[in-house]
Amino acid sequence: MLTHFDTKGQAHMVDVSDKAVTARTAIARGAVRMTADTLALVTEGRAGKGDVLGVARLAGIMGAKRTSDLIPLCHPLPVTKVSVELTPDPALPGIRIEATVRTTGQTGVEMEALTAVSVAALTIYDMLKAAEKGMEIGAIHLAMKEGGKSGRYEAP
Repeated sequence: MLTHFDTKGQAHMVDVSDKAVTARTAIARGAVRMTADTLALVTEGRAGKGDVLGVARLAGIMGAKRTSDLIPLCHPLPVTKVSVELTPDPALPGIRIEATVRTTGQTGVEMEALTAVSVAALTIYDMLKAAEKGMEIGAIHLAMKEGGKSGRYEAP
């Protein structure tokens, strides 16, 4: 059942006031593919715009906190933790991104985790686009969520 539509088929914000308050966690992942030369700019600290990983980490955290401003019908949530891990991977080549978001509330933080990964990836692209315009952002997905009525989910 799609809960973001009323009986007339019109979009609306879901009423979560009757849902139980539970601890909720979501982990999302994604990656930015680039050439080995572009990745070396990051790992060797030679990117023209500065600390790519540090800025992307902050951007991801800020993105998670602003999810309800960006995604229609998302509830503003009291996020209690956001972490964004950025791992250079020469085998990709590129940067792997993982965001973990936590709250205690009546609705989950999946969208916050996905937004954190997306914003971090876009920031990496922005900071490196002068070096490589052909980078690819992809594989963004929910890896795990727990809490709430539906319990735990882990991506296969």
